[in-house]
Amino acid sequence: MVSTDWNLTEALDRAATVAEEHAIEVDRTGSFPRRSIEALAETGLLGLISSTEVGGRGEGLRAAATVIERLARSCASTAMVTLMHYCGTAVVEAYGPRRVREEIAAGRHLTTLAFSEAGSRSQFWTPLSTATRAGEEVRLNARKSWVTSAGEADSYIWSSRPLEAEGLSTIWLVPAGAPGLALTGGFDGLGMRGNASRPITATEVTLPPSAMLGPDGGGLEIMMGTVLPWFQVLNAASSLGIAEAAVARTVAHASATRLEHLGQTLADQPMTRAHLARMRMLVDQARGLFLDTLAAIESQREDASLRVLEVKPVASEAAVATTDLAMRVCGGAAFRKEVGVERNFRDARAATVMAPTTDALHEFIGRAVCGLPVF
Repeated sequence: MVSTDWNLTEALDRAATVAEEHAIEVDRTGSFPRRSIEALAETGLLGLISSTEVGGRGEGLRAAATVIERLARSCASTAMVTLMHYCGTAVVEAYGPRRVREEIAAGRHLTTLAFSEAGSRSQFWTPLSTATRAGEEVRLNARKSWVTSAGEADSYIWSSRPLEAEGLSTIWLVPAGAPGLALTGGFDGLGMRGNASRPITATEVTLPPSAMLGPDGGGLEIMMGTVLPWFQVLNAASSLGIAEAAVARTVAHASATRLEHLGQTLADQPMTRAHLARMRMLVDQARGLFLDTLAAIESQREDASLRVLEVKPVASEAAVATTDLAMRVCGGAAFRKEVGVERNFRDARAATVMAPTTDALHEFIGRAVCGLPVF
């Protein structure tokens, strides 16, 4: 039974507090934010978008975006792990077995996407990995690159070339403990250092045909119809959360730091206020498109697909520009970790190169504007 007195705001306050408490250590060591993910499970937030039919909270994209933005203000690594979990959960909810859906709803199962590959890199919609029949079973072989929560998740939403059908790809639910899966390399990243993003190889990984999610050859439709709206909007929410954290920290620093010879704070300086104004406008402009994208999706507006393509690059570029300004306003102090904006500066840059990259999305948007097929 789903508790009727559960409150999203209270649950998120509790989980975000834990994420905040561990964020500096997660960033310093590059360690997986395990305690934060446990807090999300304990508060019911890992099962946020799972159907109430299987014990979840039954919330949608808007609530998930609220969670991701708040977590990103506290710990971007936790936000990214949760973001990928929600994207994977959306696929499992649509196509997965009830047993796994119930485990996710109960907070006992963390999932993630495993789309990008060494061979096709950020063009994740064209996997080179293979799925072949082996008697009554299926064998997967692949070199996946930069899988978030690699070695930490309980399952991977996995893409391969089709088993037998036409099409670019097929999607599978791969248990993390499947024999033949191996982690390769490590992750000592610039930003989002605790998201456990590592390559995974699959060598003759054997699965039952029932592990297929959706139709054979239907992977592109699942990627673009089911995953992309969640991925784009939640990435935008993460960028907004990082940018809001940078604004808050910069205002606090500028208000507290004094120019003793003038008897003034940094915030008393017109140039400082101009930079802060620019930061505020950048975030508010991105938030306007973000909120309009949610409204377009929810009302099934004609321009919803275009908004989905636009929201991630707009928000990520706003976060990059905002954190650039944060570093300028805070000056030399910004390079000290205790101020906090240098972590925001580093974390903000991840979204621009996360597939679909900002450059790829600009191409997709341009094609859409010109009336050309996007893919």
